[in-house]
Amino acid sequence: MPANVAGITVPNSKLAREATELVREAASPTVFHHSRRVFFWGSLRGLSRGLYADPELLYVGALFHDLGLTERYRHDDQRFEIDGADEARRFLQQHGIGPDDAQLVWQGIALHTTPEIPWHMAPAVALVTAGVEADVLGLGLDEIGEQALAEVVALHPRPNFKRRILQEFTAGIAPRPRTTFGNVKADVLERYVPGFERENFVDVILGSDWPE
Repeated sequence: MPANVAGITVPNSKLAREATELVREAASPTVFHHSRRVFFWGSLRGLSRGLYADPELLYVGALFHDLGLTERYRHDDQRFEIDGADEARRFLQQHGIGPDDAQLVWQGIALHTTPEIPWHMAPAVALVTAGVEADVLGLGLDEIGEQALAEVVALHPRPNFKRRILQEFTAGIAPRPRTTFGNVKADVLERYVPGFERENFVDVILGSDWPE
């Protein structure tokens, strides 16, 4: 793969190459190409806003952010974001990255489906969300520019991406529906899983063990 795309240099360290292969082997082509695009979109949106994150940390955050959707790294007792975050932190620490930097990557992945909050945190956290918002929701595309969009999509195409990523979300989350409480993935299961009923925050409060 090219070392520079749309003016963004792709990390080529041993750590980055091994991260790429880990995700390529574990994830579907849809998730792999999406995750690579997230790195580029996050980097480019960061440039437009004057935000800079260590490229290697941002690369791992982007590559691992949906790893919890895969069969290999999925745990049915916790949110998929935490699965990817835990694996990223383990991977980074095994490669000699210090706990503070590894924790930044953990936060970026764990919070990437939480609107607004990541933008008030360190760039390594915020720019994972920036990339995800661009690729999945189409937010901030004007910050990226038509030429950069074309260059990245030529390298990492997105055929029928909207439908395919929703299929990936459904497959990765349907086995653990209770983990969607309070987050956007409940919308996915409500649309695509027959019989799914989302938990209601009001019902949880009224049904708690407190008498009043």
